[in-house]
Amino acid sequence: MIRFENLTKVFVMDGRRKVVAQDVNLTFPTGAAVGLLGRNGAGKSTLLSMIAGTQPPTSGRIRSTGSISWPVGFAGSFHPELSGAQNCRFIGRIYGVDTDELIDFVAEFAELGGHFHLPLKTYSSGMKSRLAFGVSMGIAFDTYLVDEVTAVGDASFKARSDALFKARMRNAGAVVVSHSMSQIRQLCDAVVVLEGGRLDYYTDVEEGIARHEENMTRVVPPSGG
Repeated sequence: MIRFENLTKVFVMDGRRKVVAQDVNLTFPTGAAVGLLGRNGAGKSTLLSMIAGTQPPTSGRIRSTGSISWPVGFAGSFHPELSGAQNCRFIGRIYGVDTDELIDFVAEFAELGGHFHLPLKTYSSGMKSRLAFGVSMGIAFDTYLVDEVTAVGDASFKARSDALFKARMRNAGAVVVSHSMSQIRQLCDAVVVLEGGRLDYYTDVEEGIARHEENMTRVVPPSGG
């Protein structure tokens, strides 16, 4: 369960206000896979960061039950001087999982070869993405946060990523940000649409997609006074 209680998030840049969420009260049910839709710049990634606990709200709070992943595929928390294997061990210790099992899993999935034991600063962006996705999927979370994870990597890696994620989803919930409506249809039980600081929840996925597509035809509303 993820519950937003009077949640407000506002950025002020150059004297202008950007409203991501305005006094939102909403609950994502336990075990549900929820597609998070919204136009570019609406604040979808910011909302994921607040759910993950890496960015604070302006006011209100987010309550949750069970374990929640960081945004799947995000490599920003890795230490550049540590190798891929050392980063896996460090993260495994933080989350209390068997570090040897996690390293074995990621080594097989990410297919980094000898680079797995070289410093992260030597990795290409694609290699970092494969490592990050492998670490995310190697830990059994109750809810996965997904921000366009399959937008990176080659076709083979995308297919393997999709298959692995769907396997994890059989025993977990998720909040999924994607520009692919076919992916939302395949993965999600419900849709929430972020628009102008509002979050509208739809138990009917097709209804939520239709509302999002209708919003996309409109002029961007003002962010605030």
